[in-house]
Amino acid sequence: MRLDTICVQGGWKPGNGEARVLPIYQSTTFKYDTSEEMGKLFDLEENGYFYTRLQNPTSDCVAAKIAELEGGVAAMLTSSGQAANFYSIVNLCEAGDHIVCSAKVYGGTFNLYAATIKKMGIDCTFVDPDAPEEEIEKAFRPNTKAVVGETIANPALVVLDIEKFARLAHKHDCPLIVDNTFATPINCRPFEWGADIVTHSTTKYMDGHAMAVGGCIVDSGNFDWDAHKDKFPGLTTPDPTYHGIVYTERFGKLAYITKATSQLMRDLGSIPSPMNAFLLNVGLETLPLRMEKHCSNAKAVAEFLHAHEKVEFVNFAGLEGDPYHELAKKYMPNGTCGVISFGLKGGREQAVRFMDSLKLAAIVTHVADARTCVLHPASHTHRQMTDEQLLEAGVTPGMIRLSVGIENPQDIIEDLEQALRQA
Repeated sequence: MRLDTICVQGGWKPGNGEARVLPIYQSTTFKYDTSEEMGKLFDLEENGYFYTRLQNPTSDCVAAKIAELEGGVAAMLTSSGQAANFYSIVNLCEAGDHIVCSAKVYGGTFNLYAATIKKMGIDCTFVDPDAPEEEIEKAFRPNTKAVVGETIANPALVVLDIEKFARLAHKHDCPLIVDNTFATPINCRPFEWGADIVTHSTTKYMDGHAMAVGGCIVDSGNFDWDAHKDKFPGLTTPDPTYHGIVYTERFGKLAYITKATSQLMRDLGSIPSPMNAFLLNVGLETLPLRMEKHCSNAKAVAEFLHAHEKVEFVNFAGLEGDPYHELAKKYMPNGTCGVISFGLKGGREQAVRFMDSLKLAAIVTHVADARTCVLHPASHTHRQMTDEQLLEAGVTPGMIRLSVGIENPQDIIEDLEQALRQA
């Protein structure tokens, strides 16, 4: 099936007389007739449900839909995008390990990898994604276990050269993990360009209505963990917490997601509620329609801002002349996303005055939903970063992140115009 059909028909396959719409399995537990049946579930000998902290039918149907959209073999929903990014790393790494990450990533992801996992003994080296391959390669170490980047960086809007990073990762026997939140699989499928694992903050375009926080990890099934047994012992050696199961031997291409579900979710429990998974599924059904509208609206708004005398710069890969326009045409020929970043002449003070003058666009700590919203990264999402870290992440003090919604584009432009007059 094509992507827009998968968005509607994927995941839930009702049987004869079953609900046409995906049901909400709002239950913590599931009943079995015999102790032996449940014991087999605990030993991973049978598939099934016994406790929602590990798996839930509503969540699994939505995860299967996202896996199908990305072209992966399996997926796992999480309670947030941050949980997805955390699990994607600790499913491979332990104390003493190292990862390489693009410096142009979401501020929360930067803090997660620069500070939080560092306290757990996992080190991270940030690299300039635009640097030559030979420069990036210097960041690798013998204990490097993964390479991480964002398809479209939030909020710098840098487009990742996926093939370049995949080439470097595989040269050093590492998987490439790509956060595909902004592009979504409608506009980019990283597995087709060499990525091995994809993460999402489903809170954004996938949900699309700012109703449910969530995340997802998708595995392509393409990375050969057994070819690098010594590097990934968590997947290729016996797990004593499951009677010595070796995930790659027992589950093959499903090893990575099975371990993440049965081990990490069992112990850390960052699960989505069944209700949130249901709401996410409703959002997914209209994802192709909304992405097309977000992209066309954003292009019109970016062209308006680019031509305005008070605007110093506009970052939007859909614009001719943008530094990432050619990369965007390669990886996302049908459009990038609805997010624009720009700066006003006058810097931070002008940016704040402009934002406070908006009427249709709302100042919220969110991005990528149906309503147009705006945020000042240096004051909000990236507030904990130093000026040096801000610049490294592609965030200038006066930068504004504008998430263009699906309203009438002329109404959005008129709101921006009157706010620019006030600024």
